[in-house]
Amino acid sequence: MSAENEELVAFFKVLADANRLKIVGLLAQRPYSGGELAAVLGLKASTVSHHLSRLAQVGLVSARAEGYYSVYRLEEKALQKTRLLFSHADLVSVAAGVDVDGYDRKVIGDFTRPDGSLKEIPAQRKKLEAILRYVVCDFELGKRYSEKQVNEILSRFHEDTASLRRELVGTKLMEREGGGGEYWRI
Repeated sequence: MSAENEELVAFFKVLADANRLKIVGLLAQRPYSGGELAAVLGLKASTVSHHLSRLAQVGLVSARAEGYYSVYRLEEKALQKTRLLFSHADLVSVAAGVDVDGYDRKVIGDFTRPDGSLKEIPAQRKKLEAILRYVVCDFELGKRYSEKQVNEILSRFHEDTASLRRELVGTKLMEREGGGGEYWRI
């Protein structure tokens, strides 16, 4: 067997697993951290790490350090081997039915009280982003808010309204006009 054929066999052996296919399908949509993938797929972090390692061995995924996390992305060049077999839409459809909000729900459950307020503001970036996606839902799309109104809404979640407000703007979940004039959800 030629080296090229051996490489193709190894490539398709790695893809011959339902969870690895789901990971590829999810990464075809956007980058994910290992923890996010574990929560979304309902797998242990060590299992996801094993799958990501196998996918990396054949060049399908790569990782970059982002603070405390490694963020994984799909390597489009490696996918060129599959272009004759799968379109981008086919790859994305492999992950259909996966609960992509599972990670956010887990983080929200860990950081909120029964009344919906925050026990604390997470220090880890990915967890903070999940909390911000939760908080921003209390703001209506298309409606403009004064800083006082924003603070009133945010105070339902946590007393440090300034940090929440700054992070909502910094992560582009909300926009602000001028030096604290009006705020709106993006």
